[in-house]
Amino acid sequence: MQKESLTALVRHHLAAASSASSGRSAHTIYGGHEHALRQTLIALRAGSKLEEHENPGEATLQVLHGRVTLVAGENTWNGSPGDLLTIPDSRHSLDAVEDSAVLLTVAVRS
Repeated sequence: MQKESLTALVRHHLAAASSASSGRSAHTIYGGHEHALRQTLIALRAGSKLEEHENPGEATLQVLHGRVTLVAGENTWNGSPGDLLTIPDSRHSLDAVEDSAVLLTVAVRS
């Protein structure tokens, strides 16, 4: 069994994102290329974004800190701490309205 403190990871990666030129920092908590399930903590500095990209499989986004906006075409969804957003099966992007941290969970298609 493996135990991770999401609170400590959020704090660490928010600090890393604030000084990164990209405005973001990420850490895979569980999974990876050898697993079907992957969970990644992503921290974004306010005003930064994950550019539009494809959805690699069934995915959800849990907002742990701050506020984000998920955009897919003409549709937008706002997320605040405690919100769980289902990522649409289409190209999408993620904008950080405030310094934010999210937990991305993906079940990769085989």
